[in-house]
Amino acid sequence: MYYLWTIICLAGFIAIHLSSKYMTFFNFVPRSKLLSAAGGISVAYVFVHILPELNHHQQHFAMSHEETILSGYHVYVMALVGLAVFYGLERMVKLAEVSGKDEAGVRAFWIHMLSFFLYNSLIAYLLIRGEGKDLVQIFLFFVAMAVHFITNDHALRENHKNIYDHYGRWVLAGGILIGGLIGEFVDINELAIALLFSFLAGSVLLNVMKEELPEERQSSFLAFSLGGGIYTILLLFI
Repeated sequence: MYYLWTIICLAGFIAIHLSSKYMTFFNFVPRSKLLSAAGGISVAYVFVHILPELNHHQQHFAMSHEETILSGYHVYVMALVGLAVFYGLERMVKLAEVSGKDEAGVRAFWIHMLSFFLYNSLIAYLLIRGEGKDLVQIFLFFVAMAVHFITNDHALRENHKNIYDHYGRWVLAGGILIGGLIGEFVDINELAIALLFSFLAGSVLLNVMKEELPEERQSSFLAFSLGGGIYTILLLFI
């Protein structure tokens, strides 16, 4: 049953990317309240589920490794690295776009696609290897990442227009497939899983905030808060 549900979740992720070009109801300003609510759900999952888990893993790190300058901070530093890496990638894309050259625009597109291909592969891998055998935890992870993918797809389409529909969505769906296959055949230890989850936490926070904070997005604070609040309550009760 566990294996079947992970396959269904992976198929759901792929379906979201491949069908994203048809989600035209998100394509207007002010920003769709659904997108703001999706951002709230993703952030709630990071703060209420992932970060407490990382604290547990950090304690495991402290007990199983010799004391170093990073003692007590491994997973938090990795979360910062995840945030910084995606901030750096976004800056590279923006600088390429500002140049106005066609070649720069194509380069920016492929930088985005490579980074999100790896990002999606990580999420798919963690779906297979990172949530144990608990179907409830898998479901919570799936919902949080599914709405996050919807937000990412919308942002990438805004940036890259038709080229994303022609190539990008297939690349991101391929990232899910590759990550799932790696998860099926490659197993790593618990501490490495914790570091991967840390990197994911920082990445999710950056990717949500860069979409919600810019003034021109006209995001909905109420929808963001409701999405985050309702999902927080669900996480706490489950």
